[in-house]
Amino acid sequence: MSMEERILAERCKAGDNDARRELYTRFGGRLLGICLRYVGDRATAEDLLHDCFIKVFAAIDRFSWRGEGSLRAWMERIAVNVSLEALRQKRRLHYPTTVDRLPERYEEPTSDEMERLPYDDLKRLIAELPDGYRTVFNLYCIEELSHREIAERLGISEKTSSSQLFRAKALLARRIKEYVKDK
Repeated sequence: MSMEERILAERCKAGDNDARRELYTRFGGRLLGICLRYVGDRATAEDLLHDCFIKVFAAIDRFSWRGEGSLRAWMERIAVNVSLEALRQKRRLHYPTTVDRLPERYEEPTSDEMERLPYDDLKRLIAELPDGYRTVFNLYCIEELSHREIAERLGISEKTSSSQLFRAKALLARRIKEYVKDK
């Protein structure tokens, strides 16, 4: 039987290695998925997962319980921040100002096309987006940050965030349509 999050956090704060192991087992897959969503390759994501847990265990004393799910949310924020920092350090985050030959408008995939696209293939198509596009797409669509919040986090303008999201969606829409057409 697994521990309630609050008790798990308290035991981790007390240095209980069994609780730390459970924390890793319970949340490792979810945090790996977050890292993978940002960096796009499994080996790098696995390295970042270890960095996440090092930060989690180093900062667990500063964690404040705010109800069920707050531990998970706190750890997910750490995973996003660790991933963004890794992209910055590798200078993989660049935000081109050219149009990259994408149209001014794009046609979103229909619900029928989306139903024909397996979820794992959608994740792969998102992972294949250029780093800057993928990062803004994830922060906006998955983390639900505003363009202002994204701009602050990434050190870019709101307009750049908005244009990167548009380009990510346009490129993703085109790739989804190509995928469905080929199947």
